[in-house]
Amino acid sequence: MTAPGAESLRVRTRAPWRSAWRAQIPVLAAVALGGGAGAAARYGVSLWGASPAGGFPWQTFWTNVAGCAVIGVFMVLITEALAAHRLVRPFFGTGVLGGFTTFSTYAVDIQKLVDTGHARTALAYLAATPLAALAAVWAAAAATRRVLTWRQR
Repeated sequence: MTAPGAESLRVRTRAPWRSAWRAQIPVLAAVALGGGAGAAARYGVSLWGASPAGGFPWQTFWTNVAGCAVIGVFMVLITEALAAHRLVRPFFGTGVLGGFTTFSTYAVDIQKLVDTGHARTALAYLAATPLAALAAVWAAAAATRRVLTWRQR
């Protein structure tokens, strides 16, 4: 037998968790929709052609570098220049760009290169991708800040 008032206590302790979870549903939906769009765009890019066996995976490399450059511009715009809706960052940053850039393909490309005896190409790709991606984010963010400063004058 339950003590009087115990049931209402249980409901009250669950309610904050449920309402917090429900508040995340729009964020989850934004990430899912953006991720679908980004993955579709990534697939479209993959249809443009493939690297020859053992060759440097330029397509994945440039996809990741371009996505990182866009995130550099995007983050400066939404954090320093514009008042963006709370779902813009999860939709575009996490969703679209997360679906467009592809760490998994990068890892598989490296494994394939090693497995087929192209360890030097794999090593070059392993090092070049994060270096170029970081440089792209930095350069795009710096360029965006300069443009914003120039426009404010």
